[in-house]
Amino acid sequence: MYREHTKTVKIGDRIIGGGSPILIQSMTNTRTEDIPATVEQIFELERAGCDIVRCTVPTMEAARALREIKRQISIPLVADIHFDYRLAIEAIENGADKIRINPGNIGSRERVKAVVEAAKERGVPIRVGVNSGSLEKELADKYHGVTAQGIVESALDKVHMIEDMGYDNLVVSIKS
Repeated sequence: MYREHTKTVKIGDRIIGGGSPILIQSMTNTRTEDIPATVEQIFELERAGCDIVRCTVPTMEAARALREIKRQISIPLVADIHFDYRLAIEAIENGADKIRINPGNIGSRERVKAVVEAAKERGVPIRVGVNSGSLEKELADKYHGVTAQGIVESALDKVHMIEDMGYDNLVVSIKS
C-alpha cells in the first residue's frame, strides 16, 4: 500500500494519511497528573520537532489533567489508554484529540462500544493498537506463536468490530 492511497485522519489541527506530510509523534514520560512537568516536557518535545504528543492515562486524575494540559499546549494531544474503558471516555470528554486503545484489553464489546460512542460524538479518532504482548491466546495457538499473521488478524478483527459499530475514524498501529 502506498501512503497516497490511505485515507486522511484529522488529529486536532493536523492531518495524517492520504499523502500528507509525515508527522512526528512522541510520548511524555512524566506522570500525566503532574501538569507543570508534563506541559514542560511537551514544550521540549515541540522544540525538538514533535508534531503530536501522547500522554499515558493510567488514572482518572490523569484523564482529567488532559483538559488543563491541552489548554496550555499547541500541538494535538493523544491519550494512551490501557485496560479501563472509563479512562478513554474521560480522556475524550477532557479534550483528547485522539485516543490509543487496544480493544482486546479494554474488555467486553459493550465497553468498546461505549468508547466508540464517545469518540463518535466528538469526532475523535481512535488508534487501534495491537502488539505481540497483546495477541490473543487463540491467535497465538492458531499461528503456533506470536506471528505477523496473528497480529494482523487481531488488528483487522478489532478494526472490523469498530467499523461494525458505525465508526471508521481509525488509525491502525501494529508492532512486535
